[in-house]
Amino acid sequence: MSWTNSRNAELKQRAAQVIPGGMYGHESTALLPADFPQFFRRAEGTRLWDADDNEYIDYMCAYGPNLLGYRQPEVDAAVRAQMQLGDTLTGPSEIMVTLAEDMVAMLSPADWAMFCKNGTDATSMATVIARAHTGKRKILVGKGVYHGAAPWCTPGPAGILSEDRGHIVYYRDQDPQSLAEAVAAHAGDIAAVFATPFRHETFRDQSEPDATFAREARRLCDAEGAVLVLDEVRAAFRLSRDGAWAALGVKPDLTSIGKVIGNGQPISALVGLEPLRKAASSVYVTGSFWFSAVPMAAAVATLKIIRESDYLERLQRTGRLLREGLAAQAAAHGFALRQTGPVQMPQILFEDDPEMRLGYFWAAAAVRRGVYLHPYHNMFINAALTETDVAQTLEATDAAFTALKAQDRAGLPLERPVVRDRLERAALLSA
Repeated sequence: MSWTNSRNAELKQRAAQVIPGGMYGHESTALLPADFPQFFRRAEGTRLWDADDNEYIDYMCAYGPNLLGYRQPEVDAAVRAQMQLGDTLTGPSEIMVTLAEDMVAMLSPADWAMFCKNGTDATSMATVIARAHTGKRKILVGKGVYHGAAPWCTPGPAGILSEDRGHIVYYRDQDPQSLAEAVAAHAGDIAAVFATPFRHETFRDQSEPDATFAREARRLCDAEGAVLVLDEVRAAFRLSRDGAWAALGVKPDLTSIGKVIGNGQPISALVGLEPLRKAASSVYVTGSFWFSAVPMAAAVATLKIIRESDYLERLQRTGRLLREGLAAQAAAHGFALRQTGPVQMPQILFEDDPEMRLGYFWAAAAVRRGVYLHPYHNMFINAALTETDVAQTLEATDAAFTALKAQDRAGLPLERPVVRDRLERAALLSA
């Protein structure tokens, strides 16, 4: 492909004048190699086009929301039909009831459902419901685990007071002994234990769902009278058509769900078991756009496809093909990859690469060849990805390995300030 970035460079300069930092939040490219585009123009299926009209096979899926493919026809049709009726109204549409019924019918840890906009909304709602239910204060969370960008959980310290986290207690993520110790240390005042289905934080190897940890978390919460909250904002419906811990025989009391349920439309959810219904009814949580009908119509269409299609099996099949192909390529070029976690949410890091110079160079080389990979964040497979797309991806990554090998022999340049900043942020997440 012919690759240019002049339009992106111009937009970044303009943005720097009118947007603090030029861009903010998780979609900022400030810590990525310079070749990564900041601005995009359009998308369809598994393809993404940036502001310079460079085309990419996209393995970030908008950082997760794209489950079925950009502009999925049935979802888009549902969006257009609801737009003809109305979106943000004085009260909710009847589609809200249909969506809640669908979620309760599909998810074993759901006797009721509430809707909001972002993952942070759902996790924050879980904290207040847990406190209302128990009358207790402490919220236990895994150290370095991302639950959103509210003051109680954001990984960035700027503007955050110690009082904002005065009742947040940390344990080692996915470590049953550490969780047991934290519960013992704060017994009698624990409102909730937050967990994720598996380890999936940035800069780190992922894990798989762990039955031992899940069952111990459930046992400890039951013994303490605490609420078990499973944060499935990132993983929901990519691991299972039910809750991520359903196959382990563990039901959380509350489950936060985001990203995928509207296939890119802005909607998230909190679902819960019957004993939490009264507390959920007692808290005041709301937002001007939480009741908008168009995202709910998109979610109803998305959930229908989840129920009735082989989308999950396709995610797993193409994810395995990608993982196996990359492992073979890396070995052939003399590199070792660490590919961890479920294949439908790939995390790809290089062995013996503490400053991530190999990963940064390789990911940037893939981007210039039309494949959008990420050097330190877990990625996502969507159901529009085909075996042909994977084959084209592997052509690009093979060329990226060739370029990396040639540059590695010559001595890779290292952008120290960027790498140092990235490593300092990683240390912050682990603090």
